[in-house]
Amino acid sequence: MGQDLVEIQPRELKFTFELKKQSSCSIQLVNRSNEYVAFKVKTTSPKRYCVRPNTGVILPRSTCDFTVTMQAQRTAPPDMQLKDKFLVQCTVVPYGTTDEDIIPAFFSKENGRYIEENKLRVVLVSPPESPVLQPINGAPNQEPDFEDPILRGMPTGVKEAPAIIKELPTSLKESPTVLKESPTILKESPMILKETPAILKESHISADQVVNKVEHSHLSHVTEEVEDLKSKLNNLELKLEEADKMIIRLYEENKTTSQERNKLQQEIALLRRKSVARPQVGFPFLFVVFMALTGMVLGYLVHT
Repeated sequence: MGQDLVEIQPRELKFTFELKKQSSCSIQLVNRSNEYVAFKVKTTSPKRYCVRPNTGVILPRSTCDFTVTMQAQRTAPPDMQLKDKFLVQCTVVPYGTTDEDIIPAFFSKENGRYIEENKLRVVLVSPPESPVLQPINGAPNQEPDFEDPILRGMPTGVKEAPAIIKELPTSLKESPTVLKESPTILKESPMILKETPAILKESHISADQVVNKVEHSHLSHVTEEVEDLKSKLNNLELKLEEADKMIIRLYEENKTTSQERNKLQQEIALLRRKSVARPQVGFPFLFVVFMALTGMVLGYLVHT
């Protein structure tokens, strides 16, 4: 084909990289043709990324988005660069094809199909810069935009140490007494500032631990609810099985009772027929034959 089937915006996958945090970016596919176009997204590092959806159908002159999520990383890559690549394959499919109709054969080149391929590279972007560290007499000064809960409970002297250091030049000019005490303050202030990052680090660790505990408690609570629901479902299944057995037993008993009732009705009808039958009037046929033969014999004897 002379023209591209799909236009991709943007051509790079930009992720804001932070340790132990997920990052996502969205890519838009624009179908520039009048055909139904199916797409498929592949990557060289499937364990590091999650693509949703990784396949789909783009209607003619329409757009479709897919989202790529980079899993949380424990270590930063060298020079904030990754060699991971993404491949977007596009091909024309029959009119009316849906996402459920996509099969691997659509993206096979063995049957002579035209497969348009576009490669996308990964770009890592640093997060917004943290508070600037300004060196003062060889000791860094950190001025956070927010007050940490740990700093809130620290002694006033520790929280005011940066301000004391900034005011030292003016104080040194104005007061001889401060000149005498300034070496002690200068010696103590770097130690205080060195301990501050450690305290901040501990505060972050404790916050992470609190979050982990909250998530663990939430998961345990959900697990308990699931187990409770499973036990209730098992009890209901047992009761349903018992009810089915009871229904079958009652059905068999009803069938047996009906058979016995029919049998009794037949016997009663037979007895009624026997009781209604009338007694036979006159002599039996054999008795008449016997008497006739006897008369004939007696007549023959009398004549002889």
